[in-house]
Amino acid sequence: MNLLLSASTAAGSTGLLVFWIVLMFAFIYFLMIRPQKKEEKKKNEMLNAIEVGDTVLTTSGFYGVIIDIQDDTVIIEFGNNKNCRIPMQKTAISMVEKPEDAVDKESSDSKKDNK
Repeated sequence: MNLLLSASTAAGSTGLLVFWIVLMFAFIYFLMIRPQKKEEKKKNEMLNAIEVGDTVLTTSGFYGVIIDIQDDTVIIEFGNNKNCRIPMQKTAISMVEKPEDAVDKESSDSKKDNK
């Protein structure tokens, strides 16, 4: 009888162990993997929506304007010097600001200054 009782206890603890392992993997998925995939999807959408004339911030911290787009390469013009044009990978872009967004932001800032 004692052997039967210990066998059922071992099976119960094994089931509990499997439950905790599955629970830990679920937490890892929802806390680490899923948010990373969402961020990756958001960045891909941003990179697919870039157009000529958009102001961008590169991963190295430079602001520039896109003057040409090829498959996975963009040519960015930096500063007021029209001769400073550098080809870069699209993945080197960390933020995009559309020209119409900049105009909207300036108009809202000027309204705040007038008040």
